[in-house]
Amino acid sequence: MAGRTSSIVVYDRIAANKRETWVLLAAFVLLLSGLVTAVVLGFGLPVGAIGIAGIAIIFYALFSYFASTAVVLSISGAHEVGKEEEWEFVRRVENLCIGAGLPMPKTWVLEDSAPNAFATGRDPQHSHVVVTRGLLDKLEPIELEGVLAHELSHIGNYDIRVMTIITVLVGVVVLISDLTLRFTMMGAGGRRSNRDKGGGGVQLALLAIALLGALLAPIIAQVIRFAVSRRREYLADASGALLCRNPDALARALEKISADPEPLEAANKATAHLYISNPLKEHSSFLNNLFSTHPDIDDRIRVLRAM
Repeated sequence: MAGRTSSIVVYDRIAANKRETWVLLAAFVLLLSGLVTAVVLGFGLPVGAIGIAGIAIIFYALFSYFASTAVVLSISGAHEVGKEEEWEFVRRVENLCIGAGLPMPKTWVLEDSAPNAFATGRDPQHSHVVVTRGLLDKLEPIELEGVLAHELSHIGNYDIRVMTIITVLVGVVVLISDLTLRFTMMGAGGRRSNRDKGGGGVQLALLAIALLGALLAPIIAQVIRFAVSRRREYLADASGALLCRNPDALARALEKISADPEPLEAANKATAHLYISNPLKEHSSFLNNLFSTHPDIDDRIRVLRAM
């Protein structure tokens, strides 16, 4: 009976995190739609200009989407390995993939003594699992399996695609906001307002809303991005615990990773959200938590041990 109750808790946790992610994604779409609408109305842009800008943004988004994995792997400095080099690591990934019904990802090792790991790629067919040398050296085999189950859950849950799309959308919001502010600095908004003799007041109000949106949208977009990232970490914890059948092993691994004092040299703010534990050691505060890419580690451990 206890096992049945535990399974229900895990499945409920997975379902709740998926629902919350879709709510946040809907909020992102509304934010982007509102920003575009405000800019179009505020500047009274002709249809042709909107179409050209839209095509440019689509090309930017597609390029960012398909190039993101190669960029991340290049920044990390990891090297690809097989069973010949890292038999234990690759074998455990293979076994977990069989259990999860996933295709085998490419396996990489980052030569850094700080224990950490991340998964990246567009989808399960184009996925990669990266672990640091410190993770392989400092974790027990069962703890390593818990971490790998977490990362493979990111792949199986399509978190790697969700986070790539979110990152691209943030880039689109920042691009639109930057173009809006530059357009205003060139005086385009003012000239349009002066020509609008019959509705100058309305046009100025719409322009003010567009400018306010251009200033606030990138901040709101980043907050939503970080919130999605935190929900997907909880989801991967729950799914990983279900995959490896040992929530405590993942909890112990998180304790060791978070307690390790060594900094991860290859990590930066652009890639920090990918790792299983935040590689950037920051002081805890309300603003840091709001803009944090990861949930509180103690809360993640508590939830895992409650399963």
